[in-house]
Amino acid sequence: MVLNFAGIKRKTEYSPNHVGNDFLIIKRTTEELEQLGCRVALYDESELTPASVKEGFIFSMVQGPEGVRVLEKIAGRASLIINSPQSVENCYRVNMVRLLTECGVPFPKSIVIDTGKDLDGVLQEFASQKVWIKRGDVHAVHKEDVTLAYTDEEKASVLKEFHRRGIRNAVVQEHLIGDVVKFYAVRESTFFYWYYLNGVHHTPFKQKQLIDLAQASAQAMGLYVFGGDAIIAADGWITVIDINDWPSFAPVRDEAAKNIAQLLVRKAKENEHAQG
Repeated sequence: MVLNFAGIKRKTEYSPNHVGNDFLIIKRTTEELEQLGCRVALYDESELTPASVKEGFIFSMVQGPEGVRVLEKIAGRASLIINSPQSVENCYRVNMVRLLTECGVPFPKSIVIDTGKDLDGVLQEFASQKVWIKRGDVHAVHKEDVTLAYTDEEKASVLKEFHRRGIRNAVVQEHLIGDVVKFYAVRESTFFYWYYLNGVHHTPFKQKQLIDLAQASAQAMGLYVFGGDAIIAADGWITVIDINDWPSFAPVRDEAAKNIAQLLVRKAKENEHAQG
């Protein structure tokens, strides 16, 4: 039996500086599925409605709140959605802070605040004057959505701008010193790729520990196709600082697409068997 998939492209608003790369990974995944004998129909997040997707197996790069709400309605009748709308919501920072802390993954000290209130009392919780201020929902739409702030005036200005734009919550997060490592992964596969994003130290660390922390994070958040960032401290200690639902996989697109397609087919067949 031919498996029929729907692929949903991410709304360009949620692909800042990655519009082309985000399109290419879903295109390559589509091509890999077709080589495996599947049929694929592609849809746009910006045009998504509960009635528009007829296929029961769905792979989705939907990230915006509106698209997630539509996908939640579709989920009631779909046999498979990867990544699920719930897992995408789990990646919104206010949820990520809670989930990664609860599951014991090393994560920076983070406090969720109302952007309409001042920072009185909050900054006393941090050892350094320098902190990150990040919008509390989707990862980023503008470069200012993730800002390293140095002064009280700068922090207040960022929060005021968030509030003006209708962003209700923000995360104030400690700044960690170390090498930044970016990683890409597909759950239930051996695929895992990492590289140093910046830094000159390239401190040695245990790769297996990074893999284990990444997988634990994805499991806690319900993700199957994911990526993220971590900080490697001077002593090799690893702290996860971000997890992303379905990144662009730009450095390893072809290999990632093959593993994603194999995962989708395997999961679709498992669902068919369970329902049959």
